[in-house]
Amino acid sequence: MYLRSLEIMRSGDSDPNRYPFSIPAIKSLTSLSFRTNVTFFVGENGSGKSTILEGIAYQCGFHTAGGGKNNYYEVDSSDSALGENIRLSWMPKMTNGFFLRAETFYHFASHMDTMPASLQSYGGRSLHQQSHGEAFLSLFTHRFGEKAIYLLDEPEAALSPARQLALLRIIKDLENSAQFIIATHSPILLGYPNAQILNFDEQPIEEIQYEDTLHYIITRRFLENRKTVLDELFHE
Repeated sequence: MYLRSLEIMRSGDSDPNRYPFSIPAIKSLTSLSFRTNVTFFVGENGSGKSTILEGIAYQCGFHTAGGGKNNYYEVDSSDSALGENIRLSWMPKMTNGFFLRAETFYHFASHMDTMPASLQSYGGRSLHQQSHGEAFLSLFTHRFGEKAIYLLDEPEAALSPARQLALLRIIKDLENSAQFIIATHSPILLGYPNAQILNFDEQPIEEIQYEDTLHYIITRRFLENRKTVLDELFHE
């Protein structure tokens, strides 16, 4: 266990009517505690999952557009809106790790092409020469290791269901020596055993059981009653 909790620090400039403090989950948030080495952030788009994850990455010293402590490259709008207002509590403090941001991964891959010697840590060839899903899996397989914290923002964006299962195996292999905090919409990833799931659709943010997440409920209903669900959707 490395990151134990985070606290939101507010000042006179923390206007509750302006982003990011206007986000309902953040407006009511004072602190979050992490009780396992695998934690998922779940909630609708705009619920604040990525904003919090980005703030943690900022405080870890990771590039907020994606990368670790030693990745320096410029990307428009890569600053963290909340980073300076987050305080992290560690036991012990961890400085090694990686922040994956699916939406800016292209820029990270381009950055890595400027440092050919570093590509050995990502499978030995350019991430641009692999499919999106292959590049993600190369990152997980070759870059991830022990004694580190990994912050993943919607890693399922490039992964087929089979490769989401492969990611679960990687997490399992590292669970006792690394920490994962993952923002996701994937019912496959959320099914990881004994993980802590924090629901950003409720204020204050609270833990939720896997079977109670909307992702599980909607996916299960669709798979078990596809025709009924589609009839209701198309004939409202």
